[in-house]
Amino acid sequence: MRMRKADDFRFAFRCGVSAGGRYVVSHMAQADDEQILVGFVVSKKVGNSVVRHRVKRQCRHIVRERLMELPKGARLVVRALPSAAGQSSDRLTTDIYGTIERTLRKLTRRTQREEKQCKSDG
Repeated sequence: MRMRKADDFRFAFRCGVSAGGRYVVSHMAQADDEQILVGFVVSKKVGNSVVRHRVKRQCRHIVRERLMELPKGARLVVRALPSAAGQSSDRLTTDIYGTIERTLRKLTRRTQREEKQCKSDG
């Protein structure tokens, strides 16, 4: 599902983990509900309206293929960097997949650490 509320974006940025690549930065947080939300940020630094929308469409298509691999309650934000403009779909795909994998690993490590802390506190 598409992320539409500013609070969801803020939650992913502030409470989640991130991983940067050459063309995008992925931010991911884990919410308590079952729904997976994905949002895209493409600033004016990337280019004019035509370029921004092209990059956003490419990113949306690439992430759609990996949506089922995300954990339940994931909040994923893919932020395009200015270098994403004019890149081939293959390069963007490689970069997005890599950043998503790294954010998933970081998120898994964080939740394991938090579980260990809870067990040691109790």
